[in-house]
Amino acid sequence: MKKVKGINKYAKQFLSAVDLGEVPQGIEQLSAVAGLMKKDKNFRSLLTSPLFSYEEGSQVITYISGKLKMSEKTVKYLGYLLVSKVIHALPEIIETITLQYLEMKKRAKAIVTSPVHVSKEYEEKLAGSLKQVTGRDVDLEFVIDPSLLGGMRIKVGSTMYDSSIKGHLGLLRDKLIKG
Repeated sequence: MKKVKGINKYAKQFLSAVDLGEVPQGIEQLSAVAGLMKKDKNFRSLLTSPLFSYEEGSQVITYISGKLKMSEKTVKYLGYLLVSKVIHALPEIIETITLQYLEMKKRAKAIVTSPVHVSKEYEEKLAGSLKQVTGRDVDLEFVIDPSLLGGMRIKVGSTMYDSSIKGHLGLLRDKLIKG
């Protein structure tokens, strides 16, 4: 698929069409459609292929929206993406909507990758530390990656904090190669 320019524009369009309190529900509904597109190639084809008309795609969205009990605003937004021929970029658009929403709420999202599950106590300490660093409340998302061996990798926005053994070994390798 081709890369879509102006992802921010499409995210802002959603945020301006939906009340701030309805955004999490809208993101969840859009994510459900994106999940269906990822799982079912035929469904994705119905929405993205030029072989199918806008009317056919719209009928599919209307049918799915009834089954998923989607809000009217979310259905209209999906129709807008369909007309704009960018519905194939729905996962990227959802990610951008989420980041812009968190920015509006003065929150940040951190993706924490560690080799093992962390305790609730450590999770709270980590959230507090990241709040001090970012100046915002932080929503944590945990990913388990046993290849890190130890330590962890934390991504907040575009900033990466890497204290993993794997990361340190990579830096050491780079230093040895440079001489």
